[in-house]
Amino acid sequence: MKSLKQYLLAACACAAVAAHAAFPERTITMVVPYAPGGAADAVARVVATRLGAKLGVSVIVDNKAGASGTIGAGFVAKAPADGYTMLYDATPQSINPHLFPKMPYAANALQPLSLVLLAPNALVVKADSPLKSVSDLIARAKAEPGKLNFASGGSGTVQRLAAELFRQKLNLDMVHVPYKSGGPAIADVMGGQVDFMFGTVAATYPLISGGKLRALAVSAPERSKRLPYVPTVAETVIPGYEAYEWNGVFLPAGTPEPVAAKLQQTLAEVLKEDAVKQRLSDLGAQAIGSTPADFAVFLKQEDAKWGEVVRKGHIKLD
Repeated sequence: MKSLKQYLLAACACAAVAAHAAFPERTITMVVPYAPGGAADAVARVVATRLGAKLGVSVIVDNKAGASGTIGAGFVAKAPADGYTMLYDATPQSINPHLFPKMPYAANALQPLSLVLLAPNALVVKADSPLKSVSDLIARAKAEPGKLNFASGGSGTVQRLAAELFRQKLNLDMVHVPYKSGGPAIADVMGGQVDFMFGTVAATYPLISGGKLRALAVSAPERSKRLPYVPTVAETVIPGYEAYEWNGVFLPAGTPEPVAAKLQQTLAEVLKEDAVKQRLSDLGAQAIGSTPADFAVFLKQEDAKWGEVVRKGHIKLD
């Protein structure tokens, strides 16, 4: 005969299975650790709407911006691990630990759920710049050390680190000009106040197609579908070079596996929808929808790459 303790344990196990099977039963919050209106926020809202429709509950986006995304990420890291609070984060998640003296949450406080998208950057100059190719840019940098400058939306951005990786690989002497966001940086490249920058394809494509910027290269291993005539950095001067903007979803560590699996599977379905893939393509991004394990491997690679760039470049927060 079973003891009372065994009956109670069995009852608890059955109750837990039933609870997980019923998930979700109420509104899910998707925290975006950046301000409304940005690229990550825009995609998060598309994903949240379709995810909610498939799960049968509302998935609301809650912007908790500040400190390069660490405030919102820290909020989710400390939230109950029940699947009702998610983090929609981006590339700074892999950069911040190398820039901040102390992170507001432990490295293992978040568990990866799925890589959502990959988006390359475009190396751009003003439309009438005398720099007409990556080779021109490199030749100018070597001929005039310390004279060529590049813009970014801040030291913690992938645009800054993409340019720094480019600089380090070619051993160039160039000057970084940080801005508070990408918009003013792009504006000064167009105006000729700054020589070049790595900007997202989403932000630069309208200006490239409108004749206000010239794209010299893209930062993905393969050419962008939006800019098929523009070569990659990898095929021109630095084999293996890649610097992506990425978006992904995280959960508080310890989220029950059945809950995490349901969220991951549903998210993968969302990212296979033609309308969602087209929306991401319009932004110059590729929909992914990975497993947690594959996302974890990707994050490890990103962490190692950007950590080395930050250390070698002695990069500090602005």
